[in-house]
Amino acid sequence: MQDDVIKLGEIDFKVVKKGNSDRRYIWLHGDEQTARMALESHMKLNLGTAFFIQGETREIDFFDGILDPNRIFSSMGAEANIQKYNRSWSSLKKQEALEWINRERDAFLESIFPKNGGLLVALHNNFKGYNVNREIQKSDSVSIKKDQNPRDFFICTDRTDFEALVRSPFNVVLQEKLPQKDDGSLSWAAMRNGVRYVNIEVRLGWLTQQKKMLNYLEKNLE
Repeated sequence: MQDDVIKLGEIDFKVVKKGNSDRRYIWLHGDEQTARMALESHMKLNLGTAFFIQGETREIDFFDGILDPNRIFSSMGAEANIQKYNRSWSSLKKQEALEWINRERDAFLESIFPKNGGLLVALHNNFKGYNVNREIQKSDSVSIKKDQNPRDFFICTDRTDFEALVRSPFNVVLQEKLPQKDDGSLSWAAMRNGVRYVNIEVRLGWLTQQKKMLNYLEKNLE
């Protein structure tokens, strides 16, 4: 297993590569430690390349301010992100920061995106409140299981992947159309670039559940 580091400006990602599989995984929020542990465990037994953000907080340091690292993958999203977290910045500094992100983004995405129809898997954890019901209105198809906690679910952007995950015991939603307002999340960037994407969203602390969902995906998606 080979480890390396790639950067999106001041944001560092540790790269863990095992074998020649083009399966890609990413952990984006430093405070979602259950997702990190699930992915680290998974990479000991499976092939692919995993990207781990370096840090233990949700927001990352940026230009003497902070940003949400999962809201920078479009110009519209990055601009809103800069404004939300750095209101005291001058207009000039905000513009410079946005231009810098816009210059760096494509090369970073090129580094993390799989090629030839490969799959990108993101792992996230949620806290109180957020659950699959919040995603239903903006989804094209849904499969909600009565015996599953609504805070544990898959989000996918490819219908074939959705149809495979529907057969799982887990909640799953399909979002295959770009929104009018792009919030800068990685899922929309993947869709714009024709990359298959699945998010495994699980309650913080429920490591066994996240491992089960990741293992199901590994065995049932090509």
